[in-house]
Amino acid sequence: MFKTLLVEDNAPFRQSLREMLCERFPRMVVEEAEDGEEALQKLEGLRPHLVFMDIKLPGANGLEITRKIKGRYSTIQVIILTSYDLPEYREAAVQYGADHFLSKESSSREDILALVDSIYSEDG
Repeated sequence: MFKTLLVEDNAPFRQSLREMLCERFPRMVVEEAEDGEEALQKLEGLRPHLVFMDIKLPGANGLEITRKIKGRYSTIQVIILTSYDLPEYREAAVQYGADHFLSKESSSREDILALVDSIYSEDG
């Protein structure tokens, strides 16, 4: 069973991402967290294969949470999905261990689904 965790404080965006994933991958388990603390709590029980991570989160920076996730579970794929499409954020995402970096503004639904499909195929 392929599991995905969405870490995003914007509820409408998180919901639309969830709906898009569930529509394309009906057997995928999709959990949600609206901040880094909740993400780390859900990580233990869920043990996701894939995490979508926003950078700007209440309380904790998504890059720091990514570093913690990759430190504990190096095989979890982390996709940074953010509005902050700047070279320094892309560089930081790599340094903090993210596997992929997508911009909310310039990534289409098809871009996101194609990336998830490639990860899902490798794992499932």
